[in-house]
Amino acid sequence: MPALGTTILRKAACAAIALLLGTAAYVPSAAEAQDIISSLPRKETLILENPEGTIKNAGWFNIWAINAGGQYTGLQQLAMDTLWYIDPEKGLEGPIDNSLAAEAPKYNADFTEMTVKLRPGIFWSDGVEFTADDVVYTVETQMKNTGMRWGPILSLNVDSVSSPDPQTVVFKLKRPNSRFHALFTVRFNAIWIMPKHVFEKAPDPMRFDFNKPVSLGAYALHSFDPEGKWFIWQRRDDWQRTTLGRFGEPGPKYAVYVDGGPPDKRVIAQMNHNMDVVHDVAPEGMFTLAKQSKSSRGWFKDFPYAHPDPTLPALLFNLQRADFQSKDVRWALALLIDIKAVSMASYRGAATISAIGIPPTGTHPDDYHIPMQDWLKGFELDTGKQKIKPYDPTVGKQIADMLRPSMKEQIPTDQKAIDKSFGMGWWKPNPQAAQELLQKAGFTKRGSNWYTPEGKPFAIRVMVEGESRPVITRAGTMIAQQWRQFGIDAKTELAQGTMLDRRNAGDFDTLISWSVESYGGHPDLAYFLDSWHSQYVMPAGKPQAPRNYMRWSSPELDGIIEKIRGVAFDDPRSIELGRDYVKLAVQEMPTIPLMAYNVFVAMDDTYWTGYPTAEDPYANPVPNWGNSRYMMVRLKPRQ
Repeated sequence: MPALGTTILRKAACAAIALLLGTAAYVPSAAEAQDIISSLPRKETLILENPEGTIKNAGWFNIWAINAGGQYTGLQQLAMDTLWYIDPEKGLEGPIDNSLAAEAPKYNADFTEMTVKLRPGIFWSDGVEFTADDVVYTVETQMKNTGMRWGPILSLNVDSVSSPDPQTVVFKLKRPNSRFHALFTVRFNAIWIMPKHVFEKAPDPMRFDFNKPVSLGAYALHSFDPEGKWFIWQRRDDWQRTTLGRFGEPGPKYAVYVDGGPPDKRVIAQMNHNMDVVHDVAPEGMFTLAKQSKSSRGWFKDFPYAHPDPTLPALLFNLQRADFQSKDVRWALALLIDIKAVSMASYRGAATISAIGIPPTGTHPDDYHIPMQDWLKGFELDTGKQKIKPYDPTVGKQIADMLRPSMKEQIPTDQKAIDKSFGMGWWKPNPQAAQELLQKAGFTKRGSNWYTPEGKPFAIRVMVEGESRPVITRAGTMIAQQWRQFGIDAKTELAQGTMLDRRNAGDFDTLISWSVESYGGHPDLAYFLDSWHSQYVMPAGKPQAPRNYMRWSSPELDGIIEKIRGVAFDDPRSIELGRDYVKLAVQEMPTIPLMAYNVFVAMDDTYWTGYPTAEDPYANPVPNWGNSRYMMVRLKPRQ
């Protein structure tokens, strides 16, 4: 029997041979899993958490077709590429990067045509050169197959796409849209470019598993666990022929994305230096790492530690269900929430709250939250029996004051610092007004329980992800508890591993998730807002294209979006139109905004240095973001 080291080397050699021969990636048995990872030189290997956990259909790499395969296995971070990237932080050379595009998009005068010049000398991992034909194929294929991930959005926007030469693509649009390029701009993800020479040989692009994936990024697939617990990517020998190569050689030779397991397991793994980047842990886990691991740190060196993503967790209503079609019902449910209790239950107080539908991060407080304070203070709500002013501008300060006795010097006293860390105001709990609004909508109370206008018990299921996203799960649990105390039959529903599919399919009453994702460092809201146009709303039972998961259909909102489409990306008028959206969303309450998604990403510098931090914010460190690829060129092995 060969020695263990020999066995490991043999398996690693098999993987390398498979890669060099261009055959399907080596797929070891489950029993070999740990041996394969252990065979990689640790000083050349970066180990990151995949927050998707265990991937059900591990061999599915067709990211353009909606399926149970993984997206955050390294696939979108390391193998995919598209025209532009925009980072919520400073970026390597500014927040906007021309990636496959050689320059910014060029529009005609009325924004009905967009021309893109492509970067030459970029190659797929199988040696085929990337050209405009790949972009045209990507668009036309998804327009023909509207069941593909970006098919509906492209079909509704694009009249035709052509390539007059190998480095030029021309989009003719069905209507003016000055933000069309946002669909090809990675803030978290975007429309990734397909390899035409591979997919055109597949009988059906929606059923093609794309295994092994041909990479356009600086890494290619090395091997993966057939049970979906880990995926290994290897730096391409020709990394210079990728768009990331402009910034230098990526530090890690191997990047391993693993199922991190429950929160306590992730903490232990990092304390044992077996996970370099933890995607997210519960606040208690981050507090433990900060106290007990000298090599671990968060985005901020001290409290609140977490990276504030430009993403807004909210309670999303399924607006195609009868119980939630009245704004009076939605507002009643908002007035039953004590956001201070939600902040303490979810983030242990380390939350940045927001009463409006924009994350309180990046430049947004200066562009939206602060300028709209007077409007929010004056906003009135008619319950049918009285008019109330529901906004309380002091809630952020109240949370800081609650934390100060135990946290002491870590809690700021300056009001501007409090606003930045904890947020500004929110809605005052008002059970009496909530009761009046429900009665106005035709609901009745019998004894201690509420009933719908049809005489059925008013039951709400709040869908949450479970242990894979503990902060959000605890927020949903607290909200369900507050509703239940009012007499509503409210319960949480765990959707561990199925959340995304059920959210996209509209299979929920309410859920704690997000449909607002902004650029963060830029005031434009088109990244999420354009997708809220009613032209994208699907009938019940049909998959909903990102990001209007509540399926809100509003003629007033459509008008705002269409005006934004008619002004340039950097036009100040887009901020005024963004404020019009905020006012409408407050009045209609299609979602109940809660807070920024503060991610407790933990980074261990035992093997690697150069991570992005608040002191050196060159990239987003959260490892499932597409633009986390940029930190690869800054990471250096610790000597």
